[in-house]
Amino acid sequence: MSSDARASPEQQEPNPKIQIYSTSATGVSPFWRDKYEREAKKYWDIFYKRHQDKFFKDRHYLDKEWGHYFSGAGKRIILEVGCGAGNTMFPLVATYPDVFVHACDFSPRAVDLVKMHKDFKETQISPFVCDLTVDDLNLQIPPSSVDIVTMERLTCKDQMISENFYVRGDGTRAFYFSNEFLASLFKDNGFNVKEIGLCCKQVENRSRELVMNRRWIQAVFCPSDAEDLSSSNHASTEVDLPSQENTESSISLKASKEPVEVDMSEGVAADMFGISSSVENEIIQVSLNEENLSIRVLSREYQHTCKSTGLMLWESAQLMASVLARNPNIVSGKKVLELGCGCGGICSMVAARSADLVVATDGDKKTLDLLMQNVASNIAPPFLDKLIVKSLEWGDRGHIEAIKEVNDKGFNIIIGTDVTYIPEAILPLFATARELISPNRGDEEDQASALILCHVFRRVDEPSILSAASRYGFRLVERWPAGISGNSSQGVVGSWFADSGIDKHSFSRALSIMYFQIE
Repeated sequence: MSSDARASPEQQEPNPKIQIYSTSATGVSPFWRDKYEREAKKYWDIFYKRHQDKFFKDRHYLDKEWGHYFSGAGKRIILEVGCGAGNTMFPLVATYPDVFVHACDFSPRAVDLVKMHKDFKETQISPFVCDLTVDDLNLQIPPSSVDIVTMERLTCKDQMISENFYVRGDGTRAFYFSNEFLASLFKDNGFNVKEIGLCCKQVENRSRELVMNRRWIQAVFCPSDAEDLSSSNHASTEVDLPSQENTESSISLKASKEPVEVDMSEGVAADMFGISSSVENEIIQVSLNEENLSIRVLSREYQHTCKSTGLMLWESAQLMASVLARNPNIVSGKKVLELGCGCGGICSMVAARSADLVVATDGDKKTLDLLMQNVASNIAPPFLDKLIVKSLEWGDRGHIEAIKEVNDKGFNIIIGTDVTYIPEAILPLFATARELISPNRGDEEDQASALILCHVFRRVDEPSILSAASRYGFRLVERWPAGISGNSSQGVVGSWFADSGIDKHSFSRALSIMYFQIE
């Protein structure tokens, strides 16, 4: 958040403050601790000088998730605390032109960025510099005149000043809350905790081959004197957690005597609630050999906040689909199972043109709904008649038995693209694959039943994958781009690329293929 988290009320007393400096030694010396305190505003000014309005994405999800708070009869007056460069207020004003926003920030440069924004209008937005730990808001805003209060934040840990209080490499600071402390803070200020829980998500920056683990609190509060909690009268809270124990938070309060909305939000807010049915999808055109597919996925605008990784099209799926399109003999006349196929299902759709049977599976309902739309709009009989979409959560006995009812002889080829990124899912993945693979070992290596995984190594390394595979009776026959023998062009996987015309250089160098057979 742009206004520094130096103090916040714990009890209803004059000027109460959270104790953020411990008496014990911490990771930052007293000299630097005092310097960061004295020059906090300067560091935020430097931050906005460096990043301008490019650091945060515009928060277009607010009207999707909390639109009922901003719409309705009467003009809504909003106070945004820590407004930064306006990434929250400008999307709101564009969607709800009747609202009026008081926008304050700790950094004068951030306020200047708001005033210089192309959509800034004095009739809609009143920006001003304010340090809430010192300044009196009543000098800028009439008392009891605001309907909704929002606060935003960014998160990243660096050096510890004291317990749960950190300074980043650029000198800006952040305070992180635990579940218990956050709940206690609201209780002490007249709120009841209706719901509080931890949510987790992994975000990947493909261009930098960087994976970030994000955790945040989803919570609902209401004033203790409220009689009920309704859809139009509740408090919602999101907090990003850099670790399991603590978090930096930001708060949004509906400032009235009625129950209060608490919106601790940034670009990951949609993670808490899933994807609204009102969110529009986008179409991706995929060219595979001489076949063109139009794949509907979650709009790029919302992908970085999406809870389900299955609602987008991954590069690993495009590589594997290209391999199948150029080498139909891999699945020709065989029974094929795709694990975690996502909404695109492009590997299954390509395989259906040559295979006898294809079962495309995923464990996410919204992903399966979109998958069925994509299948129906891209392939027709007789290929459509050979492709079946089924729900399959790895390790779920009921789901596995349902797949066996479709094909009780086992599958000759099992495919998984980017299904190895969650450590806890690796053993269930191989256990499920072993139950569903055909026992056929074949006379020739390329005729034996196989499990093919195409992925980027993220949180799970190759030794961990190989250990899990061995536990369930799989052996690695070949890997690409480097074959087991050291010369992948002589192996099964290497032959797929030898004369197929696949442009390997058009795909990420981090992608790899692992080709398993049963021992």
